[in-house]
Order: sequence, then structure tokens, then C-alpha cells
Amino acid sequence: MGKIIFYEDRNFGGRYHECMSDCADLHSYFNRCHSIRVESGCFMVYDRTNFMGRQYFLRRGEYPDYMRTMGMNDCVRSCRMIPLHHGSFKMRLYEHSDMGGRMMELMDDCPNLMDRFNMSDFHSCHVMDGHWLVYEQPNYTGRQFYLRPGEYRSYNDWGGVTSRMGSIRRITDL
Repeated sequence: MGKIIFYEDRNFGGRYHECMSDCADLHSYFNRCHSIRVESGCFMVYDRTNFMGRQYFLRRGEYPDYMRTMGMNDCVRSCRMIPLHHGSFKMRLYEHSDMGGRMMELMDDCPNLMDRFNMSDFHSCHVMDGHWLVYEQPNYTGRQFYLRPGEYRSYNDWGGVTSRMGSIRRITDL
């Protein structure tokens, strides 16, 4: 089980809201978010309702000036708890939409997809096991996208604005 607390002011001040599960619309609980405390578990937070928009991964810890730390505006509108996964990890990346074209398989972290597969544009993927974070840039930088088990027939399905993937990391209970 996870627990995240959103605060309206920096350094955990002002109105706050505690969340222990997915919440598709946080708008009615607070007007803005300047600091966050993750007491347990891992979460993705989104700047739009219904788990849309920019995504940011947060693990257990304190974020006293969330906007400055993450480079995000003060708008947190939804959050998703990421369940811990203790089994194996496996995903397939595809060159084209609808699982078409060349296929590459991953079972571990990859800091640079271009170096490993000689390509960085993937239009679809299938996550068979585990939960993953995709980054637009190599070395786990740039925009983040959370992938849970399932088929993603287009990069739009994981929230991507382009098919570019730079690196991929497994979400583990570090």
C-alpha cells in the first residue's frame, strides 16, 4: 500500500490532501501543489485529470519544493499508485504501430536504446511483466511515461507525443 500527501505551499505547508490509491481528479481537494511527501510506495503524478498530460514518477521521500525539483508547474490533477512487482520483467518494443515491424525485447534497464538496438523510434509496445518507466532521452532524462502490463498499439496510448524513446527503467522496490 502507498501513501502520498499533496500540500498547497512549499515545505509542506497550507492545505493538504492524503491519497492512498489512484485518483483521477484531485482538483476539488486543493488549488495548487507546491510540495509533496511520499510516505510509502511509488506514484505517478499528472498535470491533467484522468491520468493525462505530463507524468512524473515519485518514490518514497520528501519534495519540499516540488515545482523547482521536478520542473513542473503547480498543477497536479491526478495520481496513480504503482503496485510493487516482485517477479520478472519483460516487454517488447515494435518499430511500427499495432505491434508491426522489427521487434526488440527487454528484460532489464536500458540507459540508451539507440546504442542497444540502433534505433530510438518505437511506435508500439507490449508489456508482458512488470512496470516500466520510459524516458524520451538517454540516461533516464526527459519526459517520463509509465507503462504497466498491457498492449500499447501506438505511442499515443502511453501518452507520448512522439515515438521517441531514449531509455527505459524497470520500477522496482528500491
